[in-house]
Amino acid sequence: MRRHAHERPDALALRAGKRELTYAELDAAADRSARRLAAAGVVAGDRVATVLPPGADFAALLHATPRLGAVLAPLSPRVTAGEREAALAVSAPRLVVDEPLAGSEADVPDLAAALGPEVAHTILFTSGTTATPKPVTLTYANHLASARASAANLGVEPDDRWLCALGVHHVGGLAILLRSAINGTAAVVHERFDADAVTASLESGEATLVSLVATQLRRLLAAGLETAPALRAALLGGGPVPCELLAWAAERGLPFLQTYGMTETASQIVTLPASEALEARRRGSAGRALQDVELRIAPGDAEILVRGPMVSRPAAAADGWLHTGDRGALDADGYLWVDGRLDDVIVTGGENVAAGEVEEALTAHPAVAEAAVVGHPDAEWGQVVTAYVVLEAGAEPASDEELLGHCRRRLAAFKIPKRIHRLSALPDTDSGKVARARLPAVGDPGSD
Repeated sequence: MRRHAHERPDALALRAGKRELTYAELDAAADRSARRLAAAGVVAGDRVATVLPPGADFAALLHATPRLGAVLAPLSPRVTAGEREAALAVSAPRLVVDEPLAGSEADVPDLAAALGPEVAHTILFTSGTTATPKPVTLTYANHLASARASAANLGVEPDDRWLCALGVHHVGGLAILLRSAINGTAAVVHERFDADAVTASLESGEATLVSLVATQLRRLLAAGLETAPALRAALLGGGPVPCELLAWAAERGLPFLQTYGMTETASQIVTLPASEALEARRRGSAGRALQDVELRIAPGDAEILVRGPMVSRPAAAADGWLHTGDRGALDADGYLWVDGRLDDVIVTGGENVAAGEVEEALTAHPAVAEAAVVGHPDAEWGQVVTAYVVLEAGAEPASDEELLGHCRRRLAAFKIPKRIHRLSALPDTDSGKVARARLPAVGDPGSD
């Protein structure tokens, strides 16, 4: 940040709504925030929690904490009182920042003094799609390795503008701010994901890069996205992406790249090369390992194992390998194909069913906008495949029998849902993933 502020002081660093900050302005804002933190008693090693939304004030705080040697723990602005209390109990912050920093500034002569790369930089909480969110500590070295790997794959253009419509309390959104600062490029930050606003930003040419999850891409389709003239690449993470969504993007020449990563790896570790974004033969693959990433598939349960400098050391095993909890396969060319979570496998009558495969079959039906599949306990089968669907607005209605017939043409008999429930919307985390743990139990109000 100091280097960019000195060498390119007038270059755009951040655009957030109507606010724009150059590198000189963002650097100065980070200094002011650091002095205000110091005046509040924050010192090296302390943790600072915040529920600030994405924007200029959050960015200033993000760059301020390491200038004091402090650790930032961002929390979702949407957390309930109970969730906040639990997160604060784990992160044990010296200070909680609920609103933009103001007030007195301490005299701190050594701001931005060099810190060791292995010093803790951030504490992030996993998205909690199936379980209670857990804290993950990432160092500056983790974030830097991730940024360098991304740059080696996608390249860096001087006028890059990376659109951030993901929560900055999750690694996907936070990584955009950090990558942009490391590369000296601009971040275009939306306070929340709004399909119309993101569509307008892409169609106007405001963004050259964007990161989304599959649910958001589907909502851009519904919002009528047709073109993105300046877009070099769009990363799609947060889980496997239905092939029909990728085909829709390819038909419009939109360079959407499926990617794979997690909080414990400081964001993406596997991504399709940009040159292969529109190739049908790679459609559905998460791509190849990025720079300095090692991948391995465990025998037996086919769990994906990862090792590299971007992996959180506390999260990895003693030998450095991170057990991701995801199933997958590597093909002969080294491309990773992700099959879903290990705990998303439904065992019914002794057969294993991947929930993601059934979800993809259901969403291939033109009447189905979204689907989630889980296993419910059953005395006879152990578990039964149970589907929750959201129908497309304005589409021709589809009966259960029609949806089941559609599945029978694509899936083996033991994979066919035994029950289908219709919802007005699927519960999701604030990173846009489906929160399976919050799907209504069979017979609950809200399920048909």
